[in-house]
Amino acid sequence: MCKTKKGAAGNADGAKTLTVPAVNESLAAVNGFVDAFLEERDCPIKAQMQIDLSVEEIFVNIANYAYKDDVGQAEVRISEKDGVVTLVFSDGGVPYDPLKKPDPDITLSADERQIGGLGIYLVKKNMDAVSYEYRDGKNVLTLTKKIF
Repeated sequence: MCKTKKGAAGNADGAKTLTVPAVNESLAAVNGFVDAFLEERDCPIKAQMQIDLSVEEIFVNIANYAYKDDVGQAEVRISEKDGVVTLVFSDGGVPYDPLKKPDPDITLSADERQIGGLGIYLVKKNMDAVSYEYRDGKNVLTLTKKIF
């Protein structure tokens, strides 16, 4: 079951929040939620594709790793102010900072590279800023992207 709530009344950035079970089957709901928000703002297709790729990577990682064998909740908050979209992903799973992992050496062939790390590398390349903090018992990953 998905819950959507609009940001506080009078919120200048028009923030919206979606809370879903942190499972791969929730990805379609998350994508639809983000895309609807971006389309309301006439987001350029290139920026939307970069954001969609990043959303998928982050959400799938939460779904597959945050709660080990349990199912927890994931929250996605999206807002836009002055042409900058901010996405905040939070979950109560195992504390993990994906930004601590070194970027993969993309000059190596796929056979020579170590497994893992390419997804978060792509997120960092597609977004303007990515930050992580562990706050109030939750992983909080924030992505920003200037869309116009």
